[in-house]
Amino acid sequence: MLISVLALSGFGLVMVYSASSVKDYQVLGNSAYHLAKQAQWLVVGLLAMLFASRLDLRLSSRSLPLHRDAVAVGFAAWGLSVAGLVAVLAAGVERYGAKRWLELGGVGLQPSEFAKLGCVLLVAALLAKWKRGELGGWQAVAQVGWMTGLVFALVIFQPDMGTAVSIAIGVFILLVLAEVNGWLLAGVAGAGGLAGVLLVFVEQYRMDRLMAFIDPWSDPSDKGYQIVQSLLAFGSGGIRGVGLGLSRQKFSYLPMAHTDFIFAIVGEELGLIGSLAVVLVFATFVVGGFMVAIGSASEYDRLLAGGVTGLIGTQAIINMCAATGLMPVTGIPLPFVSYGGSSLMLTLGCVGLVLGVARRAERSPTAVRARRAPQQPRTVAAPRDASRLSRKGQLREIPVERRRDRGAHLPRADRRAHPRAGRA
Repeated sequence: MLISVLALSGFGLVMVYSASSVKDYQVLGNSAYHLAKQAQWLVVGLLAMLFASRLDLRLSSRSLPLHRDAVAVGFAAWGLSVAGLVAVLAAGVERYGAKRWLELGGVGLQPSEFAKLGCVLLVAALLAKWKRGELGGWQAVAQVGWMTGLVFALVIFQPDMGTAVSIAIGVFILLVLAEVNGWLLAGVAGAGGLAGVLLVFVEQYRMDRLMAFIDPWSDPSDKGYQIVQSLLAFGSGGIRGVGLGLSRQKFSYLPMAHTDFIFAIVGEELGLIGSLAVVLVFATFVVGGFMVAIGSASEYDRLLAGGVTGLIGTQAIINMCAATGLMPVTGIPLPFVSYGGSSLMLTLGCVGLVLGVARRAERSPTAVRARRAPQQPRTVAAPRDASRLSRKGQLREIPVERRRDRGAHLPRADRRAHPRAGRA
């Protein structure tokens, strides 16, 4: 999992430079502007990943002097993210028709990215409390519902439906991992689908995106422009691509080429082979993350690792589906690859939390005992032969060793009782 994350992050630097170099040179006179900023955020993100991997956020953890309970940590992260979302609505910076950023000391931060982590931490802690019997079922449902709903509403008001949908899907994955009642899951899924339909109809730009998704060629110069240019990039790439750095769509044809539609540049320059390689690396990350969750040392660790992995994987799927025309355009960046300081730093920090779960699982008493347990030799039952019976008339167990060619090897005195093993 860690190798896949580092590979995607390094590959992201290359693709950010390729996708943004032309426009940076035209506008700023510096073709490496976005590359330099992405490299700086990558260093910060790797430090955040290292720091997060050393945190122990389990319930009643003694390693945290101020917040000894995972619920308190979750509430703190959730509260800070809510405060940031409120600050965005009050004094945020508007870009591309949406108010999603806060300018702090010349650095733009996107609180909705941190809201993802806040929701995962808090919901995982509440569900772990419920699984331990320390929180009533309806009480847990009520708390998860209104806290997630508040964040969802604040993100929708920016407006940023893509991020809101990814948060809702991440919470739903946590409910599935916590083995919540199936009828409740069905009700949550139905309510979420109904809310999504209503949100599409109340805003004209969302309806336009839906119509462009259904038939982008009906208005290729306006409403369907982004998806048409993205599909042209994939079509131009073919099987092997036009070559790294040789994209033509990045010459101001494809909007947001280094952020939301960077996967289209990958498809154009590296072709179908490169695109499938990116999908394979993301699949490796998701499988590794869920394997960490399965082997975790506690219920909270299992929910935390599974929720974080599901959140990042869902975001990757949404971005790649939007770029290939399999779903409406949402404005969600591709994790580890797209340009964006807040997204990269937070995503790498989330990976650090999963690595911390893996580290605690390796150091758990059960895992330590399993590693220290001596390997018992395999035994087979001796045939019913009077010469091999013990004094009490019971069959003796004769140890069987294995040669390098995997054949059975027995002492010479025992070969008579095991003719097949002797011949092997």
